[in-house]
Amino acid sequence: MPTLNDVTEILRQLAPLELAADWDAVGLLVGSRRGACERVMTCLTLTPEVAAEAAREQADLVVTHHPLPFRPIPRITDDTPAGAALLTLVSAGVAIWSSHTAWDSAAGGINDQLAAMLGLTEVRPIVPHADMPDVGTGRMGLAAEGMSVVALAKNLAAGLASEGAHVAGDQDRPAGLVGIVCGSGGEMLRDLLAAGCSTLVTGEVRLHTAAEAAAMGLAVVAVGHHASERFAMEKLACLLAERVPGLTVWASRSETDPLAWVAAPAATS
Repeated sequence: MPTLNDVTEILRQLAPLELAADWDAVGLLVGSRRGACERVMTCLTLTPEVAAEAAREQADLVVTHHPLPFRPIPRITDDTPAGAALLTLVSAGVAIWSSHTAWDSAAGGINDQLAAMLGLTEVRPIVPHADMPDVGTGRMGLAAEGMSVVALAKNLAAGLASEGAHVAGDQDRPAGLVGIVCGSGGEMLRDLLAAGCSTLVTGEVRLHTAAEAAAMGLAVVAVGHHASERFAMEKLACLLAERVPGLTVWASRSETDPLAWVAAPAATS
């Protein structure tokens, strides 16, 4: 029977916590390291609905990408969504683990998976880690010769089963050297430009950041924060199931993107 330590050791191997940003909250956030761990649920974000699923399905551990708690919480009550989720999990004896930016940056982590999905070559970190230079923040690699920015955006949306993507900048020029920053990548514009990137692939950027990037000659493809990361939590569930005998693992079935596309009505003549 696997223990919580068995499971968290595999999580550490998949995403060494040393790769996490210094501002991040990673590792075991809630729960005891002792005892059995037979049922694990992965998710992108711990909402009250996702927490209720974990409790209902008798999970021993939730592996959430976005940490909860992230910053110190002055009180834990059901007056807030975060408090309600935490109360549900603590009452049910469910532990919480997050690898967050370590899973973003790890070998085989989210940014590597996006690079593979796009068929990039010569993939390497945008900002290598000081002690592990083969990995680090973001990824960059070459798109197929002649592939346009808009074609790259369509391939990404298809690979993620997303309805589309926002694109800033010249859509018809070659994508060239592509920088990938899952989640929210707007703060890395200077790093991307310094590395010689022509295109940024990310989840979301602010309006003014997209305009600034386009003015600097950097095209932006933004497929949505949820879409850019959720798929990798499904992959993580599969990896845990493969590596820990006797463990039941699933990706949350109740989790949905809080932002939904609403199609405009067809024009009438």
